[in-house]
Amino acid sequence: MDLAALRRAYQALPFDISDAAQTPFEQFSSWVEEMVAASTELEVNAAVLATADGRGRPSARHVLVKGADIRGFAFFTNYASRKADELAANPWASLVFAWSPVARQVIAEGPVERLGAPESDAYFASRPRDSQLAAWASPQSRPLPDRAALDAAFAASEARFADAPVPRPPGWGGFRLRPVRVEFWQGRPSRLHDRIVYLAEGGTWRRERLAP
Repeated sequence: MDLAALRRAYQALPFDISDAAQTPFEQFSSWVEEMVAASTELEVNAAVLATADGRGRPSARHVLVKGADIRGFAFFTNYASRKADELAANPWASLVFAWSPVARQVIAEGPVERLGAPESDAYFASRPRDSQLAAWASPQSRPLPDRAALDAAFAASEARFADAPVPRPPGWGGFRLRPVRVEFWQGRPSRLHDRIVYLAEGGTWRRERLAP
């Protein structure tokens, strides 16, 4: 397949700095609400999380962002996962939300910190039971001999907790990215895209338009 020949014409409405909210959190919330109203299939809260190890070697993967407010963007994982190991060595990351159907993208960058146990407990308690059991069954990012081993571990978790509530595993919890830079990208005709960036400065946010 000739990837160079693949092209898409962007016809979205303009996104001017005068249209942008005063903070990136308000703007993000506005775009999320529009996306949820427009699509029932797209995972609006899915984002690519980019991290790097102590030597600066990057890795990336999709995560589901489960909280977005003035404190930042929260996501949850196994604390023994590759992403968690890299965040321990280099607690700085980037999240990229790509909403292709409407030619929009949001990029958030900043330091990352672990959530406290109460916040991780509260989210874990809200998860479906199968997801809770899976958190106990999966040694995330570690080698497995085969799929049967994972299925057996899940069955063991089911038997272990039977009809009892499933507690949060001690090695599972949340992180929060506290952004210092958030960019909103809107695809436009002729590749003259609209890019509005928010930069954290002394407790406030400065907005700038960037060239495409």
